[in-house]
Amino acid sequence: MYRADVRFLWALAGAAVAATTTACSSGGSTLPGISQPSLRTLEKSRAGQFARIVHQPPVGMALEWLMTDGSILAQSASSWNNWYRYVPDAKGNYSDGTWTQVASLQSGYGPLYMAADVLADGRFAISGGEYNSPGNGYQLQLTNQGAIYDLVKNAWTPLGHPTRWKYIGDSPSSVLPNGYMLVGDKLHNWDAYLNPATLAWKRVGDAGKSDFNAEEGWTLLPNGTILTADVKNAPNSEIYTPATGQWKTAGSTIVDLHSPSPYGCLMYGPNLCYYPPGEIGPAILRPDGTVFYTGSYSKSGPGHTAIYNTASGNWTVGPDFPNGDNAGDSYAVLEPSGNVLAFGVSGTVYEWNGSTLKQVNGISYTGPPLVLPTGQIMVLGYSSIALYTPSGKPQSSWLPTIKRVSKTLTRGQTYKITGTQFNGFGQATSYGDENQNATNYPLVRITNNSTGNVFYARTHDHSTMGVATGPLRVSTHFDVPAKMDTGASTLVVVANGIASKPVTVTIK
Repeated sequence: MYRADVRFLWALAGAAVAATTTACSSGGSTLPGISQPSLRTLEKSRAGQFARIVHQPPVGMALEWLMTDGSILAQSASSWNNWYRYVPDAKGNYSDGTWTQVASLQSGYGPLYMAADVLADGRFAISGGEYNSPGNGYQLQLTNQGAIYDLVKNAWTPLGHPTRWKYIGDSPSSVLPNGYMLVGDKLHNWDAYLNPATLAWKRVGDAGKSDFNAEEGWTLLPNGTILTADVKNAPNSEIYTPATGQWKTAGSTIVDLHSPSPYGCLMYGPNLCYYPPGEIGPAILRPDGTVFYTGSYSKSGPGHTAIYNTASGNWTVGPDFPNGDNAGDSYAVLEPSGNVLAFGVSGTVYEWNGSTLKQVNGISYTGPPLVLPTGQIMVLGYSSIALYTPSGKPQSSWLPTIKRVSKTLTRGQTYKITGTQFNGFGQATSYGDENQNATNYPLVRITNNSTGNVFYARTHDHSTMGVATGPLRVSTHFDVPAKMDTGASTLVVVANGIASKPVTVTIK
């Protein structure tokens, strides 16, 4: 990730957000790119529209992650070791939530652009960092530090690194179906996984990798393998099989999805030199089993797209981005309808429905998106945070199904819930390389019938972190909030913004 003209401005803009928050909250300023209708009209979200959240964060935010209790963990864009938590209101409305500052990272570790994943036990892990504070600002550092955040304890625990990995930096990562966090060394073809039970790293096989992992993104497939489109060796693509520890080619993407690097040598460490291979766009696995891949700028100008069919193993060419745009080093997110929102570097948002790539009118955003349990998408803008309410609905066959759960739940107790499709049809969010904020894990939402108040029961110890698990019986555990409303309630399981049919429970 080295798009200096975009990403540096993005981080620097965070420092100015606090100054604009008061004006935004009072309706005294406007969001970039919005013309008609006005912000006052958009403050009540409607399908196909962006709406500004009521309470803007106290500082600008760099990236956000969905925790398994329905809250959002966000990193400060100006002080990278500072973190904040956002919770929806009593009715489960994310447009009117509350921000609080949580524990900060250990001294000497404040990464920007790193490998990051929510683990199956409900904790949050980060590893590496392209930059680190306190340090030399935006001078390349590629730190190999890491940390684990425990939501219950509100505490970070320092995390080590794989043996001999001196410079993790902004590396690709993914949580495997068995719950291990797999990370690829940026400067080599090395792979290692983190055992969440022991917090120990283990080097694993990486035979067959055609190039190093720099600037590549990883997409978890339904069979538990990982797909990547090479950057250095574009237009080649590769698939990694964790069981064998081997990479093999997945064929040519046909069109070149990477852009040549405008940089020469970038210095890091003790006078070491890194030559960036270029950039690439995000990739999203859709419910139909295809992976929509987006590209950075090309020699002809616009970014290309390509579609990988997981059933046939074949690539086909998709449409180019309109108006010379591209998604290099940018974001994409899966809507509950199965469509994909792709964020162009121009600030224009596009929607891919499986056949056409069309501009989403009336808004300009370049910040990171996140799928919420409501099916809405939170988007960090340069000067404000907004929610996008997608149009369209998921197919009925995509819903999680609840097979077994206790009908009587006691506050403060932990229960197991069993069913199918608790992990959605994909990881739901993607970036060009690092900054993973996948949401392919189950959340449990309980609504009291009398008060209408909504409570998220923290989930943990999911039986799988796979995707598109179909009829496979899966499970998770959830903690009934100690202070939630008692009485007759309804309970649903949510994955990637898609909720199951409700079941009736009684809270004691």
